[in-house]
Amino acid sequence: MAAGQNGTTNGTAPNGHRTNADLRHNSRTIIDGNSRAGARAMLKATGLTDEDLAKPMIGVASTWIETMPCNLGLRRLAQVVKEGIRAAGGTPMELNTVAISDGVTMGTEGMKTSLVSREVIADSVELVGRGHMFDAIIGLGACDKTLPGLAMALARLNVPGFLLYGGTILPGYFHDHEVTIRSVYEAIGANAAGKMSDADLKALEDVACPGAGACGGQYTANTMAMAMEFIGLSPLGTASAPAVDPRREEIGRRAGELIMDLLRRNVRPLDILTRDAFENAIAGVAASGGSTNAVLHLLALAQEANVPLTIEDFDVISRRTPLIADMMPGGQYSAADLDKAGGTILVAQRMVEAGLVNGDMPTPTGETFRQAASAAVETAGQDVVHTADNPLKASGGLVILKGNLAPEGAVIKLFGYERLMHRGPARVFDSEHSASEAVAARQINEGDVVVIRYEGPKGGPGMQEMLGVTAALIGQDLGGSVALLTDGRFSGATKGLMVGHVAPEAQVGGPIAAIREGDTIVLDIEARRLDVDLPDEEIRARLDEWAPPVPRYTSGVLAKYAALVGSAAEGAVTRVPAALLPGS
Repeated sequence: MAAGQNGTTNGTAPNGHRTNADLRHNSRTIIDGNSRAGARAMLKATGLTDEDLAKPMIGVASTWIETMPCNLGLRRLAQVVKEGIRAAGGTPMELNTVAISDGVTMGTEGMKTSLVSREVIADSVELVGRGHMFDAIIGLGACDKTLPGLAMALARLNVPGFLLYGGTILPGYFHDHEVTIRSVYEAIGANAAGKMSDADLKALEDVACPGAGACGGQYTANTMAMAMEFIGLSPLGTASAPAVDPRREEIGRRAGELIMDLLRRNVRPLDILTRDAFENAIAGVAASGGSTNAVLHLLALAQEANVPLTIEDFDVISRRTPLIADMMPGGQYSAADLDKAGGTILVAQRMVEAGLVNGDMPTPTGETFRQAASAAVETAGQDVVHTADNPLKASGGLVILKGNLAPEGAVIKLFGYERLMHRGPARVFDSEHSASEAVAARQINEGDVVVIRYEGPKGGPGMQEMLGVTAALIGQDLGGSVALLTDGRFSGATKGLMVGHVAPEAQVGGPIAAIREGDTIVLDIEARRLDVDLPDEEIRARLDEWAPPVPRYTSGVLAKYAALVGSAAEGAVTRVPAALLPGS
């Protein structure tokens, strides 16, 4: 399809989108005309020519960073994406933003920054996109918060754009078994319990993460990569290839060409982000045993897209969606194994065939979800992806609990082998660190309910993950007898009877703040209940005597976040208080 002389294209795309849009609808404002000679002079200093400046400007928003393996391959991926953009008639301009490694920061004060980084990523890409007036944007993400942060920015800017995942890490091998970073955290608990030697822990540490790529199970990074394919913000099938796989080069180049095609078709994120698209994404998470963090991120994205979505919707959709992918942490296989079996596109094909998703939803290529999924090629003999009539479990793993401890809701992920009822005494900790110390000192007993509070969005601040605690409990063989609940959140690698996102959080006076050591906590999964065995009057009386603790941060980014962030039940997004808005 040829561009017109004035930078427009003419005609109609196969999906019905008009293609007479001005391809330089934003960039000509900042580049064209005598009054913009200064801007052109600055840009020519970067190596751009008049010919380059006459083409559409395409932002390549990369989250490359050297602090983790997850995003390490994005620098090279950005280069091949830019090659594809140039070949298709655009001028790429690479921008970079932050990323925080959950796996590196886990169990430290640094973990508080992880969820905050999602907002910083969204804000920074939005700022550069608005400031430099890109005509289209492609976002390159990998580690947990990068894809949702980039997606939120795309929704805000609403210029033609999509996301590209950097790919999973390959699994390591220890004693002839596949291992991932989760294996190391569980081994820390086993070592503390005297069940693994220091030498074996070191040997596992040395092999668990063999190179570049995001955490290797259906943890948060791979969960969100699949969710973005299912929602239509990533081309279906591009997430599966591992970060170090040579196929990534061709995927990147084709993505660069595709962003130009998307621009010509004038397809924008808000055209794609409909209620049905969100339901497809939630179903994909449920069918693959994906991370509870998907609840936070999809709720946040729905707010950016003005799509009605509630925390209860996740339970409804999960109940009707069978678990068909046998993936870590609850199952056997790594994300690289899924790729060998046929990839995320095979999961999509199975779900389309079973009527579990809306196959008419659009994808970035212009195909419908059904058309794109039809290209899946299953590897003979694979047993990673089951069919819907032979599932691993009749319903998905995402469960939403409510009760007198979680009036706004709480989230748990189940794999089908957990007990559905637990009643036990509360062991109360006012920080993740104090709970970790108790677990390491083997002060938690069978039947206990570990309560970790003041780690919510405001209280933490930042709602840090608890993989260090949960994995240590698993490593001490307490996973089958101990429950845990927190107003913080969990790693996608967490398994066991672990309830997170308890809302309202303790910092704002949620009922979790009223729990005392020894109170009886009741989890009734079938009834979707999370309660403390106390009369309402006693809970109210305790909260009447309660006062919020002093904020842990009073300046800097964490203080700003704590002041602006809302409930986990709404995605833990930051918002300007209504009282400060004009006209309030």
